Amino acid sequence: MIGDLPDIVLSLFLIFCRVGTCLLVMPGISSARIPAQVRLFLSFAVSLALAPGLLPVVEPLVKSADESQHLYLIFSEAMVGFFIGMLGRSFMLALSFGGHVIANCIGMGQSLGPAIEEQEQSSAITSLVTMTATTLIFVLNLHAEIARALVASYSTITPALGFTARTSLVAITDNLSEAFLLCLRISSPFIFYAVIVNLAIGLANKMTPTIPIYFISMPFVLAGGVVLFGYTIGDFLTIFMQEFQNWVLRG
Repeated sequence: MIGDLPDIVLSLFLIFCRVGTCLLVMPGISSARIPAQVRLFLSFAVSLALAPGLLPVVEPLVKSADESQHLYLIFSEAMVGFFIGMLGRSFMLALSFGGHVIANCIGMGQSLGPAIEEQEQSSAITSLVTMTATTLIFVLNLHAEIARALVASYSTITPALGFTARTSLVAITDNLSEAFLLCLRISSPFIFYAVIVNLAIGLANKMTPTIPIYFISMPFVLAGGVVLFGYTIGDFLTIFMQEFQNWVLRG
């Protein structure tokens, strides 16, 4: 039993390399508002909770590998976990992008507030959207589905297979394209609103050049944008969460 202890410890560390690294960049848990120590210990706790089911997969590989291969396994598992986490984080980055699009289209781009996922400030609309989406991830129990997807990843991306850069880059590129097209599609009503409103204001300004139409119309543009946001935010978040849940279940 004592002789197997180093292999068990290294196996647990390999599990932490994949699971912990994934959770450290996954939406919600990776928020800048959560202290680094809390994120680290939470990742360690989840890794230990998943370890009983994953040790039979990892431990035989550790026993059959030599010391030089152990370093490669540590690097490989950390990179696999990082790329799996980035696949989920790309949805939150795309949602933040969609929030910036909405804020600029309705004239609230300069109304800054504390960001949820990043350190720097972002628009109030972006903070509201990302905070609501992060809350829904936990309310809908998607964090548990992410844990199940991590366990399932050991059958599709086995530790023996290792990290393949080409496959991972292709996956994250496709995922980024899908996520950003999704957020551009669900923010399209605000883009259409901005085009119509700015076209009307531009025509009115041309017909009455002596009147500052732009400054007079700004409160009305902002009010119309807020009303449109109130009517569409439910469908906006519903579509986003459905696509995020489909990705988790598919992954």
